[in-house]
Amino acid sequence: MMEQTADLKPVLVFDSGIGGLTVLREARVLMPERGFIYVADDAGFPYGGWEEGALKERILSLFAKLLSQYEPEICIIACNTAFTLAGANLRTAFPQMTFVGTVPAIKPAAERTRSGLVTVLATPGTVRRAYTRDLIQSFASQCHVRLVGSENLARLSEAYIRGEPVSDDDVRAEIAPCFIEKDGAKTDIVVLACTHYPFMANVFRRLAPWPVDWLDPAEAIARQARRLVPVSPHHEHPSGFDFAYFTSGNPGFATQRLMQGFGLSVL
Repeated sequence: MMEQTADLKPVLVFDSGIGGLTVLREARVLMPERGFIYVADDAGFPYGGWEEGALKERILSLFAKLLSQYEPEICIIACNTAFTLAGANLRTAFPQMTFVGTVPAIKPAAERTRSGLVTVLATPGTVRRAYTRDLIQSFASQCHVRLVGSENLARLSEAYIRGEPVSDDDVRAEIAPCFIEKDGAKTDIVVLACTHYPFMANVFRRLAPWPVDWLDPAEAIARQARRLVPVSPHHEHPSGFDFAYFTSGNPGFATQRLMQGFGLSVL
């Protein structure tokens, strides 16, 4: 007899905007029996310009409401800035909840690089964070790691995802600092340390001065979530979930259409 689906809690995916859809896409493949709730803090986007204390307070306050309202099985923080800033605080404040975080993929980059020249393409907040520098110290001390904190790329990525025109020159200006030549070697890996960026990976490849490996962490994040979520092979996919919640309460038409393309209704 088929089990009831009522006891299967949803997976909550959180991002500052719509970049976390890269993670949602991978997580759904690995957890087909789960419903998903996608939360975009578009009222606070972009996070790069926030003062750290105020942003941390905002994220903790948001999660107090989200966890109370939706009671998810697990929360995926699909945002490097949010997790490197507030991940430890979230785990302390909500010890009963499992949080899967997103951190720059510095360890796999250090393992794969042949030239020893690695770039982390992130937001200014992620670049500033001690968390990021600790990852470099722990896993990439033998590499030359360049940190590039783009002021505009998350916003450009959001526009691109929604189908708005984005200038090649604007994108090229943001990624140009990623590429360095040193002692006859060239950058060969760029870590995409913002979940918005993988949506533009094909544009980056086209505009890059030479080929590099653009490292997208989405699949690794989804695999970690799958390891932590109980497997329920006899459950049918539950109804009543698979929706997106925007903190502004007013996502534009193009954003709503994008969500529908991902199989999400918009609250």
